[in-house]
Amino acid sequence: MNRLTVEEFRQSEKLPLTVVLDNVRSLNNIGSVFRTADAFRVGHIALCGITATPPHREIHKTALGAEESVEWSYHEETVGCVKDLKDKGYRVYAVELAHESLKLDRDTVEVDRPVALVFGNEIEGVQEEVMALCDGFLEIPQYGTKHSLNVSCAAAIVIWELFKELKIKS
Repeated sequence: MNRLTVEEFRQSEKLPLTVVLDNVRSLNNIGSVFRTADAFRVGHIALCGITATPPHREIHKTALGAEESVEWSYHEETVGCVKDLKDKGYRVYAVELAHESLKLDRDTVEVDRPVALVFGNEIEGVQEEVMALCDGFLEIPQYGTKHSLNVSCAAAIVIWELFKELKIKS
């Protein structure tokens, strides 16, 4: 099945993509994001604010070990994390319903340099102070009665869309 060992994964080429979790409270969501990040060789996950960190039994339940393969860091404040990413040359997008947000099904997402995706709290979304620092906003078009997705589902969709643009060698 061509599965990499943890060591092979750590040494493999990664997407120039960082996922920022801004005060995500659900341990299962955090674990699911790790698992998706592993599947698409995301370069890094930044866990911010109240977002829990590995090792944790509940994160492991959904990550299934991906918390051991994907590089991650903890940041007390999301604002500081985003400022650091921008200083390193990242283009930062909040995945959030916002005025002038780019629609994933029709707009072009700029991937000419490393990208960071900010996903917010399950109730409050991305903090306003963080959104003010972002280079843009990404929106997943939805056609039902709800106007939001579970944060781990949203992360999977957006990571997949950027994976197709950022392509790495398999």
